[in-house]
Formats: sequence, structure tokens, C-alpha cells
Amino acid sequence: LICKTAKAKFDETVELHVKLGVDSRHADQQVRGAVVLPHGTGKTIRVLVFAKGAKADEAQAAGADYVGAEDLVAKIQNENWFDFDVVVATPDMMGLVGRLGKILGPRGLMPNPKVGTVTMDVTRAVKESKAGKIEYRTDKSGNVQAPIGKASFTEEQLLQNYMTLADTLVKVKPAGAKGQYMKTITMSCTMGPGVKVDVLKANSDK
Repeated sequence: LICKTAKAKFDETVELHVKLGVDSRHADQQVRGAVVLPHGTGKTIRVLVFAKGAKADEAQAAGADYVGAEDLVAKIQNENWFDFDVVVATPDMMGLVGRLGKILGPRGLMPNPKVGTVTMDVTRAVKESKAGKIEYRTDKSGNVQAPIGKASFTEEQLLQNYMTLADTLVKVKPAGAKGQYMKTITMSCTMGPGVKVDVLKANSDK
């Protein structure tokens, strides 16, 4: 049904919106992490890596689009350059990357160890990002919004991506969450209407 509503001339993104029964004002009820979708997002991901020496060489070999240190910080600060989708950094670079907090933070691009983008394993971080790793996090109202593919995907591909993200959200349920955890589930394509999923049936099917 969602794919049928995709009438735009471009390949629309299919998004999942889940309202969780959490109070994200409490630190122990914030839901945040990352997951690799089995069929990716359908988007070509450009990865920037802040690293030096051997780790910079490793990032290049893994397929990173941009690798650097002070030079890239200056380019972002001075040229307002944002031709990238994911930022990865080795731990020793975070002092330098921290200067970009006010620029990268609001765009959701700041590297974070919780989602695996602050790491010494830059090869894995780059390859997972390229393969379709997505981040999820609750907003102030307890909502999670994330892409799960494109309208051109098969129903099976979208279903598997959806199940992967939904299962992950269930697994990371905070201990302090009370009552019904998954309150509403809505899916939509970029320009289409929201299609509601029967939460109780979705849970029982699992």
C-alpha cells in the first residue's frame, strides 16, 4: 500500500515512525543506537573519517570518501562544506572534532561511541555505514523516525528491513519504560500519506 502511494517522479524513501512509551526526559529511558538494515537504505552514503597515520590509511582502504584531520575541520568551518552523510572518528581525534560540535551536532552528524562512529575499528565503521547502517533515537516526545528503504524495493526487502529495525527497538527497551512500549507504528513514503500498522497484531505476529 505504501509503495502504491509513491507517485513522485523520484524514488521515494520509505520511513518508519514509532511512538514509544518512554519518557525521554529521563536519561535511562532514552532509546538510541544503530542497526545495519539487511537491504540497506537505497541511498549512496558518503563517509568522512577523522583519522591520522595508519588509521587514515585504513579508512581509505575501507572505502571512505573523505579522510583527514585539521584540514577537514577547517574546510567545514570556513567553507560550510557538508558533502557527506556520516562522520566517523578515532577516539584520539575527538578533541579536534569537538570544535565542530555546534556545527555537526544540530545536523545529527557528530560522531558518537554509542552508535559506533567513535571507534578504532574504522574499517568496520566505514563498511557498515556504506552497507546501510542507520541511527535511531527518540526525540523529546518519545518518537523514533528512520528510513527503511526506497519505494522501488520489493515488499520482501522492505518487510525485512522493517522487522530488523522493529526487533531492534524491542530489544533495547529501557527497564524503566512502563505500560505499552510500542504505542503507534506508522509508515509512509516521502510524499505519501501515513499508513498505520496495527500495533497489537504486529506484536503478536512476532
